[in-house]
Amino acid sequence: MTLTMTLRTEAQLNLVAETASDLMVPNPISLRAEASAAEAMRLFTEEGITAAPVIDESGRPVGVISRSDLLIHKCVEQKQHDGEYFREASIESVDDVPKPMIPMTVQELMTPAVFAVSEDTPVSRVVSDMVGLRVHRLFVVAEDGILVGIITTMDVLKHLLPDD
Repeated sequence: MTLTMTLRTEAQLNLVAETASDLMVPNPISLRAEASAAEAMRLFTEEGITAAPVIDESGRPVGVISRSDLLIHKCVEQKQHDGEYFREASIESVDDVPKPMIPMTVQELMTPAVFAVSEDTPVSRVVSDMVGLRVHRLFVVAEDGILVGIITTMDVLKHLLPDD
């Protein structure tokens, strides 16, 4: 199945793919739920990615973590580290020494939503799910729920070709 899309310029583009497996990146980089926020940031930086599926011990997706999640965490951590939270408290409740930060895990920071399709899902459904759910990525799972791939908006765009 080839999906034809019309842009406002009236140029015709064809989405050259039939199923989710045609669009997906197999064996995506993922993080375990118990990984630390620092490990996630290091992975994002080293791999040049902006988000990753979070998987459980059996390889099933349980959520997604993004740079935005880590940035929000870092801002809260910095605010606490700088002592701004002391200004809210009364003078009697302030300790002389700030409390040490407890390292956050990926599971504590992730969005615990899993939007997934199977490998044989038609591309029209993949695109409609991404638009309807307002998400930038869908996970691709096998019949047993194990993560086998990921489809991002860039993967869809890479498969759009001009009509000849």
